[in-house]
Amino acid sequence: MRKDKLYFLTFISISVIFLIIASLGVKYFIEVSANQLIEIQLESSKREANEISRLTYHQLTGGIDRQTVIENIQVAIENTHEEASFICVFDWSGKEVCHPDKTRIGQKVNSNQSLLNSLKEENSSDKLYDLLMNQIEANEDRSINNNTVNSEIVYITPVKDSDLIVAAHVNLDEISSQTRKLKTSFYTIFVLMGGLIILSSFFAVRIIGSYYEKQLELKNINLESELISLSKLNTDLVAYQQKVVENSDNEPAESSSDSGRKRLLTYIRNELIPISIGEIAYIYTENTITYVICFDGRRSTSNVSLDDMFTNLDSSLFFRANRQFIISISAIQKIIKYGNSQLKILVKDSEAEIIISKNKAAEFRQWLNI
Repeated sequence: MRKDKLYFLTFISISVIFLIIASLGVKYFIEVSANQLIEIQLESSKREANEISRLTYHQLTGGIDRQTVIENIQVAIENTHEEASFICVFDWSGKEVCHPDKTRIGQKVNSNQSLLNSLKEENSSDKLYDLLMNQIEANEDRSINNNTVNSEIVYITPVKDSDLIVAAHVNLDEISSQTRKLKTSFYTIFVLMGGLIILSSFFAVRIIGSYYEKQLELKNINLESELISLSKLNTDLVAYQQKVVENSDNEPAESSSDSGRKRLLTYIRNELIPISIGEIAYIYTENTITYVICFDGRRSTSNVSLDDMFTNLDSSLFFRANRQFIISISAIQKIIKYGNSQLKILVKDSEAEIIISKNKAAEFRQWLNI
């Protein structure tokens, strides 16, 4: 049940994160894409207006009658007002002389001068979307009530040596329709992509989580096995120590043992001190000097190497833990796991920590089972 709840919370978290990112990102992507679309339309309109202006100038200077030129332009642009951009021509008085919608011919040009001035600015491309979208909202009701095309002049260019001016329009209704389609496409893509990302992330989390759960369970099983083994090792230690104590109590004090020496000769400064084997907690070497540590904390030195000293000790009572330490069975306080299959021996009444390597651990276990 806890796993299902965790997976459910993971699903909710991924969904919320995606929705936050999508809500911030989709608006930006729509605005950038719509801005580029509008900019392409404007550049196309400007180019067309300049071409019509040059063509009109050449026709007029070529001797063609003004009225004939206007009629030719009217035929060329008729009914183009349904497109995203179109061209019209008006004179200096502001009256339309050519317009795709014939009903507009003779009427006064209606344009938003502030919009026209804004579009002439150098950095206007960054403002196209906001400017035109605001204009669309402002003219939306008027377009519905009058049943006319909602358009705005975005560029004008005069015809040289004449009273004619060519204007480039954008059909705000068509731009708005294209923008809505763009929004729909973006939202559809984000929904599909979001669903795919969320579901794939959810299943990925489940798969990865299941894998690590199995690994953790396996690790726990191994750890439990090691703990059982370690517990048995400490049990064997206590049993061995008890056995040693019982043997020492039953053995006559003056009897000799064939298994090893009863005393070691050591030095404290220049004084020669004999130490009973039973008093030794552990022996270690440091900087080629062999130190003998007793249970009461006394420390003395010996000229005998650790190898030679171990050969003279009872192997049932002392164990060669590593190249540096020899430990007495009676001095061992606890055995704990250390590193990768290594063992650490804690010594009674001492801060010494003796490490038994992985290769030596099996021998140590066997020694405790004697």
